[in-house]
Amino acid sequence: MQNLTTTLLIIGGGPGGYVAAIRAGQLGIPTVLVEGQALGGTCLNIGCIPSKALIHVAEQFHQTQQHSQQSNLGIKVQPPTLDISQSVAWKDGIVDRLTSGVAALLKKHGVQVIHGWAKIVDGKHVEIDGQDIRIECEHLLLATGSSSVELPMLPLGGAIISSTEALAPRSLPKHLTVVGAGYIGLELGIAYRKLGVEVSVIEARERILPTYDSELTQPVAESLKKLGIQLYLQHSVEGFDAASNTLQVRTENGEQLPLATDQVLVAVGRRPRTSGFNLESLELKMNGSAIAIDARCQTSMRNVWAIGDLSGEPMLAHRAMAQGEMVAELIAGKQREFNPTAIAAVCFTDPELVVAGKTPESAQQDGLDCIVAQFPFAANGRAMTLESKSGFVRVVARRDNHLIVGWQAVGVGVSELSTAFAQSLEMGARLEDVAGTIHAHPTLGEAVQEAALRALGHALHL
Repeated sequence: MQNLTTTLLIIGGGPGGYVAAIRAGQLGIPTVLVEGQALGGTCLNIGCIPSKALIHVAEQFHQTQQHSQQSNLGIKVQPPTLDISQSVAWKDGIVDRLTSGVAALLKKHGVQVIHGWAKIVDGKHVEIDGQDIRIECEHLLLATGSSSVELPMLPLGGAIISSTEALAPRSLPKHLTVVGAGYIGLELGIAYRKLGVEVSVIEARERILPTYDSELTQPVAESLKKLGIQLYLQHSVEGFDAASNTLQVRTENGEQLPLATDQVLVAVGRRPRTSGFNLESLELKMNGSAIAIDARCQTSMRNVWAIGDLSGEPMLAHRAMAQGEMVAELIAGKQREFNPTAIAAVCFTDPELVVAGKTPESAQQDGLDCIVAQFPFAANGRAMTLESKSGFVRVVARRDNHLIVGWQAVGVGVSELSTAFAQSLEMGARLEDVAGTIHAHPTLGEAVQEAALRALGHALHL
């Protein structure tokens, strides 16, 4: 057996793991990264990046279809056709370029990458399945990510697919039924609908995107209706009859409702990936299904660290990246702590949705007396030029000192406002700071300034 020794051993080459490895390499820490599949993890290969690529294809196709029928812009084109195999190839090209870039960065910074499946022996030793390699390390960083939650009554296979298969279709179904109206289900459901597929969405709770407040999700609900997506709220799934391609659904009244469909996309959430690499041998303290960590991403075992989805919510790639960078710096002897004021979350639905910091409801639950103000995109010139009038920017600020504690937005392109939201929260901005900053015109960002102005009682364009 080949024996290797390193200071830092990382299991998992997703956003958290590869960023930790790159930063460790920059700091001169001998580092080995073990990845069983492609570098980049779920995010680069079967998550964030490919889904946004498919969403872009769908939006372009949908817009061209709209122009072929009736366009307020005066654009006249022939009805479009779609070669989905070419679309998938384009998406795969983006993924390949990004994963190749990650590999090049790791090599540049002296990180040894081992492609294989890690099996933990103890907190200092890991073996690679089928490769007769044993690695001894001083620090073990667990960054194994998460996996899609499966439903026992809907085992994957055949017509039952996960987001992985949905992002690499060989052909498009006539009718897709999405189980779960969270961000993954709705992002993909909307994309498929814009590609010309009939789409139904089943959600056990009373509304879509149930983790967000109803006012924020209302424009998305209106968009689903306009697109012709059929919603079945407060409905549960009981099984699938492959012979008749029928999904067995139970209504809120307890009645059975058979739904004919060609494919069923199960998108009911993700859970930490804790199995398959002998994690249980470490007997780490757990936080539900996730590994418990402290403010430095340390687990209950000395020099064993955990980051990203494996450590629980929020399961966001940018959280994992920030944690990975911090752990590398801690190992290098720097003083760090993971204590962000806010981590923005984005839903790439139509329209897009952003949440950063406290919502009006969470601020109230925390006992804060807050001013809440919003500015509609219907009064924003840039939104009008983008043919979008729905949505708004909302600010939540303390009434006593005007400290901003939260931002929310829903509308076209609002994902790009997430950086400004997070930055203002991290820097402790007050309403006067944002209101007094000159925002470029015409931009969607003006709605951010106007929301702050409105909270102060003097919005200019409302």
